[in-house]
Amino acid sequence: MASTETTTAPDAESIEAGLDALETTQSVRTPLHRTITGKIVPPVTAIVVVLALWQGLISFRIVEDPTRLPTPAAVWQAFRHDWLHGTLLGYIWTSVSRGLLGFGLALLIGTPLGLLVARMKFVRAAIGPILSGLQSLPSVAWVPPAVIWLGLNNTMMYAVILLGAVPSIANGLVSGVDQVPPLFLRAGRTMGATGLKGTWHVTLPAALPGYVAGMKQGWAFSWRSLMAAEIIASFPDLGVGLGQLLQNARTASDMAMVFEAILLILCVGIAIDLLVFSPLERWVLRSRGLLVRR
Repeated sequence: MASTETTTAPDAESIEAGLDALETTQSVRTPLHRTITGKIVPPVTAIVVVLALWQGLISFRIVEDPTRLPTPAAVWQAFRHDWLHGTLLGYIWTSVSRGLLGFGLALLIGTPLGLLVARMKFVRAAIGPILSGLQSLPSVAWVPPAVIWLGLNNTMMYAVILLGAVPSIANGLVSGVDQVPPLFLRAGRTMGATGLKGTWHVTLPAALPGYVAGMKQGWAFSWRSLMAAEIIASFPDLGVGLGQLLQNARTASDMAMVFEAILLILCVGIAIDLLVFSPLERWVLRSRGLLVRR
């Protein structure tokens, strides 16, 4: 007589518990040695290699003229001189404060503009191509007309920043809204989220990936626009920012100061990305279950 095996079908509660276990994100603290080897050692190694190549160009007389390429020690002395005289942080703060304020204003303008373009077909047909064209226009092109219209003042600086950043923020938000599944919008309307309430509770959260990408690109345009404005429209009453520091170094033919200004501009851009946009991107990815720990 053949034996029959009975298979018990899993009940709904066990299936739900298994799915919950799969979706649960276990927070495991990353060991210190993995943090050091994964996040600290690679950039430090890259910096050491760049400095070694830089010094090698001078030591092996590939570049012999110090007016063309200063030594790393000379650039360090320029940093040290400005730090001891208390001017280094002033250069940084003058530019960073302008950049952040201009970027904040660009967010206030670009966000409703992006929503308007994304939601109204007539507005998209009218100014959508203009926004794309403005995004591809080099921000340095706005400096001469801004100086003529507004004069040599901070208002001119903020105008150049807005003209460079607003199109990127608006286009990023339009792209994010276009990628929102229609099911989300229908579900929101079913639950009473219409008008501004639907925009705030449904559209903007669902469009966050594209919006954050637009904000990141908008900051890059803001920073580049500001540097162009400070280099071209330097004026004593405006204070000395990083762009004007670069222009002053060029005028004085001081290559050590030129490299100092370039490195400061680069470091500020990297710092803003690491402190603001990288955590924001990780939060957006983590909230959607897209951030995988390795």
